[in-house]
Amino acid sequence: MSDGDGNPSGAGGPAPAGGAPAAGLGGGTVTTSAAPPASQANDPATTNKPKRIDTNGSPAIEDIASLTSPRLFTPNPFSRKNTSLDIDDYFTGPRDIQKHSKWPIFLQMHGSILPKMILPLLAIGGWATALTCVSMLVRPIGINSILLTVLGFVVGLSLSFRSSTAYERYNDGRKYWSQLILASQNLGRVYWVHSIGRKEVPEEQKELVRRREVLERLTAMNLIVAFGVAVKHKLRFEPYTCYEDISSLVSHLDTFAKRATELDPDTAQGLRQRRSFFKSVGEYLGVSFAESNPRKTLKKAASPLGNLPLEILSYLASYTDELALSGRLPVTMHQTMAYNNLLSMNDVLTGTERVLNTPLPIAYSIAIAQITWVYILLLPFQLLNALSWLTIPATVAAAYIILGLLFIGREIENPFGQDVNDLPLEAFCAQIAADMDVIASRPPRPSSEWMDSVSNHVLWPLSNSGFPVWMTRPEDKIREAVNHKVEATFQSKRAKDAAAEAQAHHRHHLHSEKNGHKKVSVEAV
Repeated sequence: MSDGDGNPSGAGGPAPAGGAPAAGLGGGTVTTSAAPPASQANDPATTNKPKRIDTNGSPAIEDIASLTSPRLFTPNPFSRKNTSLDIDDYFTGPRDIQKHSKWPIFLQMHGSILPKMILPLLAIGGWATALTCVSMLVRPIGINSILLTVLGFVVGLSLSFRSSTAYERYNDGRKYWSQLILASQNLGRVYWVHSIGRKEVPEEQKELVRRREVLERLTAMNLIVAFGVAVKHKLRFEPYTCYEDISSLVSHLDTFAKRATELDPDTAQGLRQRRSFFKSVGEYLGVSFAESNPRKTLKKAASPLGNLPLEILSYLASYTDELALSGRLPVTMHQTMAYNNLLSMNDVLTGTERVLNTPLPIAYSIAIAQITWVYILLLPFQLLNALSWLTIPATVAAAYIILGLLFIGREIENPFGQDVNDLPLEAFCAQIAADMDVIASRPPRPSSEWMDSVSNHVLWPLSNSGFPVWMTRPEDKIREAVNHKVEATFQSKRAKDAAAEAQAHHRHHLHSEKNGHKKVSVEAV
């Protein structure tokens, strides 16, 4: 295609001014005056700014957008935006823990199990209505309610077992992710704070080597983030590397998942397509025939998928070995910390896989579901003699309570999925990424830089004097002040308690006087 002047248009853009080609001018960079897009024509930040292009056709490094160069926004691949009306956003999750609802808890629908109970409750209501009509209009079919006591105990025991085992798995999943966050923080601190620079570096290469060391540490800390994201995708049966939150973190690694993504990109991209409306509604309503096989992605793979989190751990272990062998982790305890945290991350991987792949035995699940449904279907027969037409709402209410406990246990049994009540894995990954950014935001500093400050109130609240002021005083005076701080803190607490007690006594006295005046006025009347 060409523009109105006959110049070729497309990815390459217009030719440089003066007819000179963009490449082949001897090396370095060339300045081109590319016309801005229509959406940026009036943007002062983009108007009349020449673009620098390397001789290989790539943008010059100073023109590449980064966190330190101006840009409209910084994308956050770990965020999940929830709209207010989209059914996918309202009835799927995990729930955004930062959102707050002012509705009473018993009126909230987001996170409720009610949508999956609509069809079962309608079926039970129809069943109870039919039996009640037959009993009231044709012939009595009510039976003795002794089964309510006998079967009720068994159903209650079964539901208690189902709920407790499901919540135990949910709690185990949360503990493993807490362990991963802790291990990530510790390992990131070892890489950034405790590792030192290379020794015996020539003076002319010192700046280059120091720059490389910073980038190496940042790369290793990015792999820590990538490990958490890879664990999340593995637990959700998403084995490829084309996902937004991990593609840029592991694109430089040679992994089986990367090869599978490159060899079969159509499968990797096609499996992420949006579900149809009817299929989504069927899943929300708990229709088993509408639920997809969560392992469908793994079954359709045309090449080995490997184990991406484990491969990332191998790269981290290799970097840790390099630090230890090159003397950049000189303290033995720091080496032990690094390897222990790598072991802890591996333990998280295997532990979460255990929770995912070891559900309640299918025999238990089938038996509990059958016992529950038998009890609910027999319930109208036992209520007819006592409640007559009220059997219909009573049966529906009882079914709502019983099935609610059953469905909650089923939903939280796998805490790593996409249900509203599942663990917010995206938030956990975002926390790890933010923690790594915080750790790397400042270089390691000697203690003298932050201790020797007038803002360092070492004996607060006894004294507001800063560190330099106390440095001018003798040691015995400092120790005497520390000793006095204990007594001063105790006396301050006693004075505060006494003031609070006096204030309460004063309020009680005023209240008594007010009531006394009211009593006198009433008697006078």
